[in-house]
Amino acid sequence: MPSKFDFDPHAHREQVIAILREVLSAPDRLAHGDFERILREYPMPAGEGMYSRPQLIQSYRTFAGEDGLPEYSDEQLFKLRRKPMRTISGVTPVTVLTKPFPCPGECIFCPNDVRMPKSYLSDEPGAQRAEQNSFDPYLQTYTRVLTYFNMGHPTDKIEVIILGGTWSFYPETFQIWFVKRIFDALHDFGKGIDRRQEVWDALEAGSQFYPEHNTSNVQIVGAQQTYNKVVQQVYANEMHRSRELVKDIATGAIERSPIDEYATWDELEAAHTENETADCRVVGLVVETRPDHISAEEVLRIRRLGCTKVQIGFQSLNDDVLRKNRRGHTVEATRRAVKLLRQAGFKIHAHWMPNLYGSDPEADIEDYRKMFGDPDFRPDELKVYPCSLIESAELMQYYQRGDWQPYTHEELLHTLVECFKMTPEYCRLTRVIRDIPSTDIVDGNQLTNFRQIVDQTLAKQGERSMDIRAREVRHKTIAPDALHLDEVWYGSSSSEEVFLQFITEDREIAGFLRLCLPFADEAPLHPELADAAIIREVHVYGQSLGIGESETGRAQHAGLGTALIERAVELATERGYGRLAVISAIGTRGYYRKRGFEDGVLYQVRAL
Repeated sequence: MPSKFDFDPHAHREQVIAILREVLSAPDRLAHGDFERILREYPMPAGEGMYSRPQLIQSYRTFAGEDGLPEYSDEQLFKLRRKPMRTISGVTPVTVLTKPFPCPGECIFCPNDVRMPKSYLSDEPGAQRAEQNSFDPYLQTYTRVLTYFNMGHPTDKIEVIILGGTWSFYPETFQIWFVKRIFDALHDFGKGIDRRQEVWDALEAGSQFYPEHNTSNVQIVGAQQTYNKVVQQVYANEMHRSRELVKDIATGAIERSPIDEYATWDELEAAHTENETADCRVVGLVVETRPDHISAEEVLRIRRLGCTKVQIGFQSLNDDVLRKNRRGHTVEATRRAVKLLRQAGFKIHAHWMPNLYGSDPEADIEDYRKMFGDPDFRPDELKVYPCSLIESAELMQYYQRGDWQPYTHEELLHTLVECFKMTPEYCRLTRVIRDIPSTDIVDGNQLTNFRQIVDQTLAKQGERSMDIRAREVRHKTIAPDALHLDEVWYGSSSSEEVFLQFITEDREIAGFLRLCLPFADEAPLHPELADAAIIREVHVYGQSLGIGESETGRAQHAGLGTALIERAVELATERGYGRLAVISAIGTRGYYRKRGFEDGVLYQVRAL
């Protein structure tokens, strides 16, 4: 059971108030060195060291408005917040991992760590948190949100990101249960209820994933045994137990414990309804899967779970490269998947891997050009993951034979610089280089700040990346009259797409809306999308503020979202659509109701 936050501000009142007065009286957030200097001036008694930011944040929450301290506000809290970049994009991201489970893929570049879901390594930060919490969705969610709270971040607008191999390959009952338990944790946290001990007790009594029970401390090296075979052997009892429990629970033979992987659609939908007005609302829900596991039925099913975005592994848009890396699907499968996801209104978050076996820098640059030049692709967000050599991956054998080599620093830099130049304004490069510890990389790039290196190289060439992440206003103060509405139009395989953005004169972005205008000859995937244009995303940037809060000069809650929606209404009306649908997150349903949208089963719709 994680230790509780047991600092008592009242026992340290004099010291912490002195620190807070100095820190909060500054006009803006202090530099790290200045902050540390103040902490050294007012150390903890009895030589216990310096006060931590979480302790000061708790003290500010306790004493705000007293003894000359300013009243509580997010603007003041920002001066104390640890790692403010975590919520600088307007929402608080909470990443959880699913348990180790068989995967339909046989990719030669993929790590084979049976302690983790496929493609993940046990010493990646997110994977470590998942393993420490026995891969339980409630524990992972609650603990992560508590950490954010203690670090001074807002916890009312949560983007839930579910990672772990191929989501679509897990049983449906597991998926429903996993998502429902995430909502349960958010609801409990918002109410000040902590049921973690109950979950830990259940895990200790009956789960192999309880840390002291998990004896799967092995990794597969090479292709002597497949990941799937070993996972099924190591976790045979756990998998059998889960299958039998589902049967017994479904028939009413036994009552459920918090860790039994079973929930019904009705129970999940009840959790959705509660979340609409909860203190911790889900404003985005993301899953990751493979192109060959996307169908019309699948996209509607994950929509029913409450999903709004899908991470999908393109890896390459070259059939020969896909075949050589035993990806298990063709480029045509990626085309179909992207079209179906776009037709259903999802945000499409692609993964792309340069330096795969069978490719080279110039071929990768052409592949990237194809990704945004071909209307069948054009993802909304992108993770660029240059292939890393991991000892447990089958690629290690190719490397030892001399058939594959990682790019040199210069080759990788050249590739990514050219790719950055081609990234359109409507795409967000969410990550460049995967967060794999250098100790796991046998050969090749180990620099995690490669995005910064690319940006510096572009600057020397008099250029810059124009992707969304590079242009976010973040914590800057922006006057409303400094923004203007800009429109980027581009085609897809099933629609015209309009990227509406509020930007400054130098194209820094404060908010955007993705509008899908489906072609007339495309049959809608769901009746609620008939004769409808679709809002696929509305996002306002800047440091995340609480629901209903506003601050002078901050983009959030300044009316940008409403203005974007009304422009989308104008465009859809001009194009002759009778309705405007939105793929709303559970926690944003109330926001859209106030703007004229009515509830459907999977979408909210506004008559035009």
